[in-house]
Amino acid sequence: MEVDVAATTLGVGGDVSSPSPLSLLCGLASLLVLLWAVSRAAETCWLRPRRLSRALRAQGLGGTAYRFPAGDLAENGRLNEEARSKPMPPCHDIVPRVAPHLLNTIKEHGNVCITWFGPTLRVVIAEPKLVREILLDKSGHFEKFTNKRLGKLIALGLASYDGEKWAMHRRILNPAFHLEKLKSMLPAFSTCCTELISSWESKLAGSDGSHEVDIWQDFQNLTGDVISRTSFGSSFMEGRRIFQLQAEQAERIIKAFQYMYIPGYLFFPTENNKRMKQINQEIEGLLRGIIEKRERAMEMDGLSGNDLLGLMLQSNKESGPSRMRMSTEDVIEECKLFYFAGMETTSVLLTWTLVVLGMHPEWQDRAREEVLSVFGKDKPNFDGLGRLKTVTMILYEVLRLYPPAVTLNRKTSRQMQIGGITYPAGVMLELPIILVHHNPDVWGEDVLEFKPERFAEGISKATKDQPVFFPFGWGPRICIGQNFAMLEAKMALSMILQRFEFQLSPSYTHAPYTVITLHPQHGAQIILKSL
Repeated sequence: MEVDVAATTLGVGGDVSSPSPLSLLCGLASLLVLLWAVSRAAETCWLRPRRLSRALRAQGLGGTAYRFPAGDLAENGRLNEEARSKPMPPCHDIVPRVAPHLLNTIKEHGNVCITWFGPTLRVVIAEPKLVREILLDKSGHFEKFTNKRLGKLIALGLASYDGEKWAMHRRILNPAFHLEKLKSMLPAFSTCCTELISSWESKLAGSDGSHEVDIWQDFQNLTGDVISRTSFGSSFMEGRRIFQLQAEQAERIIKAFQYMYIPGYLFFPTENNKRMKQINQEIEGLLRGIIEKRERAMEMDGLSGNDLLGLMLQSNKESGPSRMRMSTEDVIEECKLFYFAGMETTSVLLTWTLVVLGMHPEWQDRAREEVLSVFGKDKPNFDGLGRLKTVTMILYEVLRLYPPAVTLNRKTSRQMQIGGITYPAGVMLELPIILVHHNPDVWGEDVLEFKPERFAEGISKATKDQPVFFPFGWGPRICIGQNFAMLEAKMALSMILQRFEFQLSPSYTHAPYTVITLHPQHGAQIILKSL
């Protein structure tokens, strides 16, 4: 049987027409783009991971095997879901629940090992002296690793920058965080704490002498109020919308995080992606309005205000030529960081402090005795807060056991040698702060016990002169807001201890887990009693 190829291809009686040069050119361009995309995907998801893995394993580094294309994300997600499905006993051995995959990997492969975030090789460094070496480095060759697209959806700012931009922002922001400036913010701290305590006293007045409160919600409101007043000179009610949006954004970012190995994932029109972009636009719009209003006021009367925004804008204005200043977009990102980091860090610290003092009432009594001996029933003052040795020891021990940020990330900007291993440029390093803080080789066999007395002679003695206490980072990039957070926490804890005693509620479930920072999964319910 014969087949008329022309008729089969074109149809009977069809005319053969030659493709135009333009269509040939477009077809060739499309083919080239497709080939480029395929080669780029192959390099990102297969060739580079295998090349890096071979180079590091040849030097004796172990770790998990690369599973194309998601790496360890699926296993990490499974272990997290399993850990979060059940509560844990009321103890401080929280790593198996907070970071199960990380813990398993370290146990199997050692304190320096390879894991995979999608196709991205990530070296976990849990060896205390190496973590210290990286954080103390001043060469600039260990950059802060941030996914800029994802980071912008919550906050970029100082914590995300490197090089000259980081140095410029740090220089402009430093004056706002000097101790003298923080001292002037103490009345705002006190006002916010007084309002919280008044609300608790009102609830107790209508009870039989005790009342259950969820301190997680109350402390988020408290620290949000403090940030609103000290950063923007406004009340919590005015900032409430930003807090609500950022809380929702944090949850949505965690959902998106597990899919970030997919190229261009944030551009996919998923419901979560669309909502994250809407939230970011609304937050930036609200902050832009606050900033522009303040800038107009500065132009009219020359007064910038004594809050963090005013101090930042004034310092920015005095920084010289425009190239030495932050842009409006930069200021917005710093404000987003003020709101998120300022609210999260202290609310997390205060929540876990009261939970732990509920577990260890003897230390609650000792802290209260100290506070009453220094202040009586009077309002705490700056000098007195600096003399609270027992309270400081307690806060440090809580930060050791329950660090707000359980891990830090860095990236090599050039070939570097760390602990005898040579790392090429562009290697991601994960520094699991919580594992260092729970390391018995550093802290002793009682590492999982709540023992504030280990800090009785300061941090250096507690760590045997090894700087391995990193709740706020370390070295040149140590958190600029650490004094702000500690002062606020001391003020709040002192005022609470002056008026109440508390214990964990029977409804409390001990379930720490990570949503960017270390949260109580089911809230933090305590029973309050007036003194």
